[in-house]
Amino acid sequence: MNLPVYTHPACMRHVVGPGHPECPERLGAVVDGLRHAWPDLDWREAPQALRSQLERVHAGRLIAEVLDVPTVGTRRLDADTAMNEHSAEAALRAAGAGVAAVDGALRRGESRAFCAVRPPGHHATAGIAMGFCLFNSIAVAAAHALHAHGLERVAIADFDVHHGNGTQAIFEHEPRVHYVSSHQSPLYPDSGFRSERGVGNVLNAPLPPGADGAAFRRVWHDELLPALEDFRPQLVLISAGFDAHHLDPLADLGADSADFAWLTTELVALAGRHAQGRALSMLEGGYSLSALREAAVAHVGALAEA
Repeated sequence: MNLPVYTHPACMRHVVGPGHPECPERLGAVVDGLRHAWPDLDWREAPQALRSQLERVHAGRLIAEVLDVPTVGTRRLDADTAMNEHSAEAALRAAGAGVAAVDGALRRGESRAFCAVRPPGHHATAGIAMGFCLFNSIAVAAAHALHAHGLERVAIADFDVHHGNGTQAIFEHEPRVHYVSSHQSPLYPDSGFRSERGVGNVLNAPLPPGADGAAFRRVWHDELLPALEDFRPQLVLISAGFDAHHLDPLADLGADSADFAWLTTELVALAGRHAQGRALSMLEGGYSLSALREAAVAHVGALAEA
């Protein structure tokens, strides 16, 4: 299978403290699962994002806080989010993976790719690192598609169990980006309500604790996918968090790997109708290692084969 998969060893060296759920073993489970399923995957080294690429979505003070403040041991940015001496490079590689995938799709016709990176990104706002996230990698990728490639319609589909408050906040006044999200509510970060519509470019479908895979599929089939269909995106970006899985310890939804594979197939089909097949995915959350491994394999399989 010749699907490009972007990753980098620096993403494994980002360690934020003992017992933290956002641990290197998460990425290890994903990489090991993919290598076992497809020994011939097209592994790519994620480059470092340029400062100018980060500046399209992030304030200078946040960039400086992550990149310029010396870190010895563990430096805590908030109660949940911390850095060690390798975290700045990991964050640059994670954001750079998205930029490289966009360039591959729009310059070389590599219509689909998966970014196996950490830290995750979708909680980081323009000026605040939060929720385990330093830079908002999916937002950096979307802005790169707009500014470097001149796209006019970029969709972001986010199925992480936690609402991508940072992604929404960055683009809620940018009509060229359409953000749709399913997520558990109530749950961190206590955002993503149906009333949050941006400039008509935001659609949230909160799910109550205990909602099962059928409910997950229903909100996508009935609400979120039709909204993306109407938007007719030229590029589909996927915030692929697998913590809506019923085994995940940080949430209470009941989806499984088949549900993630189903949604991935639907998103790729939508990209085929409107975006010349361009559907690029980036790892976000997922904190049961066994569920994460299984779900990532199902997602990547559907991404490549749909």
